[in-house]
Amino acid sequence: MRCGKMAAPPPPAAEVGGAWGCVRRRCQRLLYWVPVLFISSILCWSYYAYVTQLCLLTMTNIGEKVVCLVAYHIFFMLFVWSYWKTIFTLPMNPSKEFHLSYSDKESLQREPRGESQQEVLRRAAKDLPIYTRTMSGAIRYCDRCHLVKPDRCHHCSVCDKCILKMDHHCPWVNNCVGFSNYKFFLLFLAYSLLYCLFIAATDLQYFIKFWTNGLPDTQAKFHIMFLFFAAAMFSVSLSSLFGYHCWLVSKNKSTLEVFRAPIFRHRTDKNGFSLGFSKNLRQVFGDEKKYWLLPVFSSLGDGCSFPTCLVNQDPEQASTPGGLNSTSKNENHLFPAKPLRDSQSHLLTDTLSWSETSGKAEKGKVGMTNPALTMENET
Repeated sequence: MRCGKMAAPPPPAAEVGGAWGCVRRRCQRLLYWVPVLFISSILCWSYYAYVTQLCLLTMTNIGEKVVCLVAYHIFFMLFVWSYWKTIFTLPMNPSKEFHLSYSDKESLQREPRGESQQEVLRRAAKDLPIYTRTMSGAIRYCDRCHLVKPDRCHHCSVCDKCILKMDHHCPWVNNCVGFSNYKFFLLFLAYSLLYCLFIAATDLQYFIKFWTNGLPDTQAKFHIMFLFFAAAMFSVSLSSLFGYHCWLVSKNKSTLEVFRAPIFRHRTDKNGFSLGFSKNLRQVFGDEKKYWLLPVFSSLGDGCSFPTCLVNQDPEQASTPGGLNSTSKNENHLFPAKPLRDSQSHLLTDTLSWSETSGKAEKGKVGMTNPALTMENET
């Protein structure tokens, strides 16, 4: 009787499902790059159409060629630079001070009632610069990242992370627009709008010649025609989007805060973070005006704490006089003080390093003793 090899047992269903889920996630990540590739392909074609077909082959005046080529490459460089920074600048996530400790996580899982869970979160958040709450007045907590959310922080379902000062997730850059890259996003909108307007303005006379048969019947005619249509179309859409975000900057709001106003301890205040036009502008672009038009990080603050214009400070937080800083109980992490209508936030460097202090931790009062409050997770 011949002995054959035993057949290998089939892989468990969990392993098959896990492998398939991994493949699906990879395919989704690749699909997320399709809008970026589309914009990049349009940009490459516009470069060829403008530089080669319009400037080099169609324009006859040497002075016009030189001026258009120099100005075009300046706009092109700033456009590509800001677009690149918006795409590849990693969104900032809350620092370790906002993550629950192992014991707090266990306590939160053991507590069956909402008020008991809120008591655990209040203990974890009492030394943190947190002034906003959920709609029910509870501590803002992310059960996916296991952290107490800083003010203006939200969980992105696409990135599956909590993003500091999240504005929105933009498919055209395949990235979350938040504290770390919001300035880059604004400059990307501005320079892309200028890029399109410049192309449309300098291409207009040749576009008119196309319809009046003033151009020779060559390949350049079709590039000139489609170049003007594309530039004009994108100019209209970009102007409205850029205008909207300029309004957001002037009011110191994010897109998410327009749809859901921040809720502070005492009430909902849609203008709670507004400090006036000048200071609102500096919150995004910084104090150094020489960096305003360049895609380099110069925003004020650390993304975790923001100055407010509120008169009634949160009684639950430790009071900090102007010029002093409240520190985390365990990590001695430096957070900026929040005086009225003034920002004591420091200017972040490109390395996004966290400052530390050896000052003593200041303990706050434990408030919010309303038993009707329940823990609420918001995104």
